[in-house]
Amino acid sequence: MEPIAVVGLTTRLPGAPTVDAFWRNQRDGVESISRFSTEQLTEAGWPKEMITHPDYVPAAGVIEGADRFDADFFGYTREQAEISDPQQRIFAESVWHALEDTGHDPARFDGSIGVYAGCFANKYLPLNLLANARFRGSLAAFSARPYNDKDFLATRAAYLCDLRGPAMTVQSACSTSLVAIHLACQALLGHECDMALAGGVALPIPLIGGYPVVAGGIFARDGHCRPFDASSSGTVPGYGVAVVALRRLSDALADNDNIRALILGSALNNDGSSKFGFNAPSMQAQAEVIATAQAVAGVSAESIGYVEAHGTGTPLGDPIELAGLTKAFGTEERGYCAIGSTKANIGHLDAAAGAAGFARAVLALQHAQIPPSINYDAPNPALLLERTPFYVPTTARPWPRGAAPRRAGVSAFAVGGTNAHIVLQEAPAPRPAAPGPREHHLLVLSARTPGALDEAAAALAERLEGDEDLHLADVAHTLQVGRRAFAHRRHLVCRDRAEAVAALRGAAAPGAGPSQAVRSVFVLPGSAGHRPGAAEEVYRSEAVFAQEVDRCAELARPLLGQDLRALLLPAAGDGSRAASDPGDDAAGTDPRATALAAFALQWGLARLWQSWGVQPAAVIGDGDGEYVAACLAGVLDLPDALAVTAAAALARARTAADPDAADAHAEAFAADAVGRVSGPPRLFYTTAATGTWATADDTADPAGWARHLSAPAPFADALREASALADHVLLVMGPADRLAPALGHQEGTRRLTALPSLGSADTGRADQATLLDTLGTLWQGAADIDWDAVRGTARPRRVSLPGYPFQRTRYWIGPDTESYEPLGLEEASWTSR
Repeated sequence: MEPIAVVGLTTRLPGAPTVDAFWRNQRDGVESISRFSTEQLTEAGWPKEMITHPDYVPAAGVIEGADRFDADFFGYTREQAEISDPQQRIFAESVWHALEDTGHDPARFDGSIGVYAGCFANKYLPLNLLANARFRGSLAAFSARPYNDKDFLATRAAYLCDLRGPAMTVQSACSTSLVAIHLACQALLGHECDMALAGGVALPIPLIGGYPVVAGGIFARDGHCRPFDASSSGTVPGYGVAVVALRRLSDALADNDNIRALILGSALNNDGSSKFGFNAPSMQAQAEVIATAQAVAGVSAESIGYVEAHGTGTPLGDPIELAGLTKAFGTEERGYCAIGSTKANIGHLDAAAGAAGFARAVLALQHAQIPPSINYDAPNPALLLERTPFYVPTTARPWPRGAAPRRAGVSAFAVGGTNAHIVLQEAPAPRPAAPGPREHHLLVLSARTPGALDEAAAALAERLEGDEDLHLADVAHTLQVGRRAFAHRRHLVCRDRAEAVAALRGAAAPGAGPSQAVRSVFVLPGSAGHRPGAAEEVYRSEAVFAQEVDRCAELARPLLGQDLRALLLPAAGDGSRAASDPGDDAAGTDPRATALAAFALQWGLARLWQSWGVQPAAVIGDGDGEYVAACLAGVLDLPDALAVTAAAALARARTAADPDAADAHAEAFAADAVGRVSGPPRLFYTTAATGTWATADDTADPAGWARHLSAPAPFADALREASALADHVLLVMGPADRLAPALGHQEGTRRLTALPSLGSADTGRADQATLLDTLGTLWQGAADIDWDAVRGTARPRRVSLPGYPFQRTRYWIGPDTESYEPLGLEEASWTSR
């Protein structure tokens, strides 16, 4: 089968609110089991007679803030949030984070996205909502089921995140989330979806608490889970959520996804009745599912270096599991494969246990380290460990690559007999990045609230400061194409990590842009403000701009007899595409050369903006910039617009030399221009003949073209027309400083904002930085940017970045008595002494 790529991962587990924190705890051998005081448990609602019982163990692996939720982010009312099972709420947030971790925005994703997941038993409805008289007497009671029933876990997440692939709740007790991952792989292989989210969630009610030690039960008397240890007495409850995002490997490679690991094969089966009880495990069934997964993966047992075991630490379960593994591996080699279980660190997460173990194995492969097995001193003698291929690592150790790639197995076995096993392999070496020619990078951030935006900026700064392997080009690309754009936005342009961190932390102010959706009016400033060398940096970095300038240069060569790029790119002799002809020094004396060079520059910038998705609502030109405007509006074809520009420049020069012949020169231009008109304006543009928007009659009237040369309307008239357009900004095809005086003298009209495409000569700011800063400003104004076009020929990677900083508030309805009455409390003792 085609391998399945793990392209996203999010966890919220005991002692670890993030994937990075989870891995640090696993690598460092941290036990994240909390112990609770009598006061804490009483406040949570546990009855005193239970928590003071000698057989009650006040320990569990819990997560903080499980009663809190960002209702506004998902469009919930307060009532909807309060009546919703916390498992549904936390799972929806985790699905969103897993999607973000892929670097894909579902709204832009080319394909369908499925969801496969399961949860722990819902206890919020019976123990909290139904024990609350206000809830029972409210209309909300009639609509509570879809917010609580297991049936709606996956579909609720699909609805909230707008995912269109299959959405299926999976339930098989302790193996639930690993079964969900298997089903997600099958859906991808069957092309039922193109990305799949899979995982599980488990939360208790109350959100903190311990457990009674019951004779024949699976829980440890001392509150520690000790997989494979001689003193093990069971497991410890744990709670949290883990979600993975999966794609077919070919698709992940094509999109330069961040691949954490590969799934080579997986299998499911059930014990059936060939065991001594429904709750008991079956060695034979476990061996069969492991062997089947290895066969599907097409790998030998000798190539597997680590197994993330079910590993509950029970005296009965551990020996059966190791016997099944040994039979499945079927090798005479001894002690070469590490074995461990994250349950030792975080407890047994029930429906989420398989996904948590899967995450640990994926991270071990990704970091090329085998994590230690904690709470282990000596092997359970019943394991017969020395006769197996396995050993229990007690310290973190490097995981070197051998003749075969690193591989791991992950098991999950459930009460009821549904067994799952997955074979993982390390990710392929990433393809060499194709770096782009830009020295500057545009980083964009957005959020639903100003507070969340500030937190997002701080989190990104921390990541950039702490991860030296991150490349800014990859970060910029991921933020541009892989994150949803919300109303509150911020952008920054930077060359290196230090600049980025300083801007994110406020040492350098991020760019500020329009606060509401805007459209652009392209401004073509003409040749009056042209400066040699203005295009050089942009020419080198932007292929579309260079292509359009080259096109203009070739069309203008017969008119000039020389290459106009000599004016645009004075340093052309250093290997750029703009190598000039021997006679190009004459460009400085030909009046047409400057006009045509300015035309090529402004035309190239306009076409670059259009290629990036910025389409003008109107165009206005100053002086001979009107010819560029007419070309953009479809009135003149490009060759004709260049010819008219050259003729106009020559006419002006002759008029300057012979003022008495001005009218004659203007009329001879005018006649030439009318003959070249290809059609009526397809876009609003102003004509200097009237100072207003050009009509089809205007473009067909020779007198109008003549007035443009002999008696043009002031450019202020064009600005007045543009100012009448609501929610528009001026996007200048060049520096914007020359517009400042004209904009400052506007009276009685809306003040316009002018954004530059190039830096001003007196500021010294790089043209590329100015261009990207204006792009970010337009994005802040809700312009729809084609980020794939902005990327150009570069092939940056999608990388894992901090997820959305949810602004969580407590939503909780408790029982009227503020206490809980667990079943079995009437028993005099829970254990047999």
